[in-house]
Amino acid sequence: MEKTLSIIKPNAIEDNNIGNIISRFEKEGLRIAAAKFTHLSKEKAEGFYIEHKERPFFGSLVSFMTSGPVMLMVLEGDNAIMKNREIMGATNPEEAAEGTLRKLYAKSLEANAVHGSDSPQSAEREVSYFFDTNEVLGRF
Repeated sequence: MEKTLSIIKPNAIEDNNIGNIISRFEKEGLRIAAAKFTHLSKEKAEGFYIEHKERPFFGSLVSFMTSGPVMLMVLEGDNAIMKNREIMGATNPEEAAEGTLRKLYAKSLEANAVHGSDSPQSAEREVSYFFDTNEVLGRF
């Protein structure tokens, strides 16, 4: 069973789409192995997006991700990383396929509704960044 991190971003929370997004994951065969609702601190958001620190959008991204609560989840299933990325759609909602979460719920490139790990290495790092081992069903 592969695990991946999923974040429902502030815009999707504000628009009351948590249930729609979770339902979609479950319908597509992904199981929620851990979940928590939180408001990211500036420090936590900066640490999570550290690989983008030198990019011009870093400050704006951190500001957006700390603008409201987020839903952090560990999704698990066969090929969970790839399946989650297919469900989310392209990072840019204008390029996302019809029916994907970003096509349905994103407001912009930055406010694109959801985040998902892009590789097994990222998934392991991202899950452990937000969750202690005892908070996740099963083992990573």
